[in-house]
Amino acid sequence: MNPDSSIFVAGHRGLVGSAIVRHLVANGFTNLILRTREELDLRRGDDVNAFFASRRPEYVFLPAGKVGGIGANLRYPADFIYDNLAIEVNVIEAARRSGVRKLAFFGSSCIYPKLAPQPIREDHLLTAPLEPSNEPYAVAKIAGIKLCQAYRAQHGFDAICLMPTNLYGPGDHFDLENSHVLPALIRKIHDAKVANEPAVTLWGTGTPRREFMHVDDLACAAVFLMQRYAEGEIINVGTGEDISIAELAQAIAREIGYSGRFVFDAAKPDGTPQKLLNVSRLHSLGWRHSIGLENGIASTYEWFLTSVS
Repeated sequence: MNPDSSIFVAGHRGLVGSAIVRHLVANGFTNLILRTREELDLRRGDDVNAFFASRRPEYVFLPAGKVGGIGANLRYPADFIYDNLAIEVNVIEAARRSGVRKLAFFGSSCIYPKLAPQPIREDHLLTAPLEPSNEPYAVAKIAGIKLCQAYRAQHGFDAICLMPTNLYGPGDHFDLENSHVLPALIRKIHDAKVANEPAVTLWGTGTPRREFMHVDDLACAAVFLMQRYAEGEIINVGTGEDISIAELAQAIAREIGYSGRFVFDAAKPDGTPQKLLNVSRLHSLGWRHSIGLENGIASTYEWFLTSVS
């Protein structure tokens, strides 16, 4: 892949897609092919086929999909499995047919078993039951992985599968209905400070540990892997560092300047007890993250203040 290559970034207005576009533009890539959902609904196979036949991109980044936190996954399980399956099948098949040179599929650390050994290695996939609260989403992403691997085996299609950890950063969703834990905490704690509330109630016990990666780091890793990784095996993309939800809430409160207390609603689900990726394969290729969590929270909150609140 070089600066003149034609590159389709599917879902370029989303958290991951917009970060990939920023990274590509900053590094001199000029031939980007971008479509909004209104211009191209990736769930519609005929439209996707016509687009690829017409534009014939050389490279494809496929982070597009339906995403959300525990609450959204529990309320809309059919939407999560259907939308993601449809997007994966349509884009990967159309890319293969039209002669795309390489495709990067984005899965999620949600694909791994609920009680996987920590840190989670790539070969822990499908070794035990999934976390029930996001099983439909995880099943759809696993299907995407298997589709890429099958196309590589049968058609020689160069599709790589990246498994990012929990992501955050500019362009994230901060509404409490659909957001992931870190942006949800930013929204809740910010609103509590503005309203001068003495306490914030958070889902679960606060004890689960999660790994968080700034989306600009993911974008950097994705372009790096598109250029240097060509294996059929999935590859974890993360920081190799984790933090408890309670500790995360305190870190966000410090950045926002909120001095109230936290009340944990243990009646709400915690999800997986710990989810930390083993990123030794990524490190062995020569790539490591550069944005620390404290700095990442600060820049994300700044973006939130100027763009959302």
